[in-house]
Amino acid sequence: MNAPDVVIAAILGAAVVGLGVGFWLSRRTLAGRLRALTRAISTMGESADGTRVEDGGQREVAAIASAVNRSSDRLYREAQRSRDEQGVRDLIFSSMQEGVLLVGDDGRVAFSNEALVEHLGARPGSIWTLFPLGLREAVDRVSRTRAPTSVEVEIGAPTRWLRGTVVPSTEGSSVLVVVRDVTEARRLEAVRRDFVANASHELKTPASSIQATAETIVRAATDDPAVLPRFAGQLEREAIRLSRIVADLLDLSRLESGSDLQELVRLDAIVREEVARHQDAAGQADVTIELDATPADVRGSGRDLALLVRNLVDNAVRYTKPGGHVDVEVADGADDRVALKVTDTGVGIPSRDLGRIFERFYRVDRARSRETGGTGLGLAIVKHVAENHGGTVSIESELGRGTCIEVRLPRAGDGEAILAP
Repeated sequence: MNAPDVVIAAILGAAVVGLGVGFWLSRRTLAGRLRALTRAISTMGESADGTRVEDGGQREVAAIASAVNRSSDRLYREAQRSRDEQGVRDLIFSSMQEGVLLVGDDGRVAFSNEALVEHLGARPGSIWTLFPLGLREAVDRVSRTRAPTSVEVEIGAPTRWLRGTVVPSTEGSSVLVVVRDVTEARRLEAVRRDFVANASHELKTPASSIQATAETIVRAATDDPAVLPRFAGQLEREAIRLSRIVADLLDLSRLESGSDLQELVRLDAIVREEVARHQDAAGQADVTIELDATPADVRGSGRDLALLVRNLVDNAVRYTKPGGHVDVEVADGADDRVALKVTDTGVGIPSRDLGRIFERFYRVDRARSRETGGTGLGLAIVKHVAENHGGTVSIESELGRGTCIEVRLPRAGDGEAILAP
């Protein structure tokens, strides 16, 4: 073979080798890109974390890579939106006071929030570990009948009442349960019923007496005119008693909406005025009132504070026997509080009654209350006024030896501690 043939053969061999190496490198690069695409797609399906791949290189591979990246971006956005929505749902459920429970088709708990754990004392894993029993029976009944229901159950010590609303889910035989604590609502309802019953009774008694006395006066006007002054006096007393009850009920109703705390009030001046107002009644009952008041400013309602003082002094005079005395003291304390004390040497209160003395219409001695014209609402009014002003009221008493009631109110200047109800 001559020299030119050798050169041509070498060139052809090099070209074949070059083409083979190029083809091999191309296949290797293509395989690497395809493996990278496979990993990226696999990662997208598992985590949707926005993984991207290079979209350069061969046109066909670059087109596939670009499509993969677009899908990755879309999945990432959807996953992020789903995480955001889940975060909002978790925030809503965690801030709810109602307990939420979702029971799946198999009877197992699919979801429950923290409020449910607080209400029930434990997180149930299934319908079979759901207590109290009444709630479990309601869930079982709804899962079978698909008819919504509600149930109230008693739980714990001290006793609490829970109301469970149970409704069927729209999917399968799962059941949704919403649990709320209705203990306070039941207590308030009982208080309302008692109040209505007591108010009806208290209003009925003087109203009936007024009616009977008026009828007697009508007959006596012709049969026995001499008794008219006595029955007229009785009629007047019962009318005054009825008027006091109505006035106290209206005051209580108004105080339940709070007090206006915008005034700067001289408490000692109010106390002096109320003590002076009761001097005549105290003198007629042979009761001495002594006053020791230092200047004391509070922020609140002068009208309501006067009502508080009036009821305290009036109660003390009414329940102090002839020859006794009532001490009224106003002192500006060292703890940023103004103290108002009313102490009497009256009949006193048994220790068993001290816990209920501020309840509406509660009387230690009903017969004496009727005799003195008391309504049974005075101390309830005192408590409402004190609490509306950010204060406290306490009582000490010994049967047969007297009673001391102390009201403590924030001193003016500490208004930031007084919150309007």
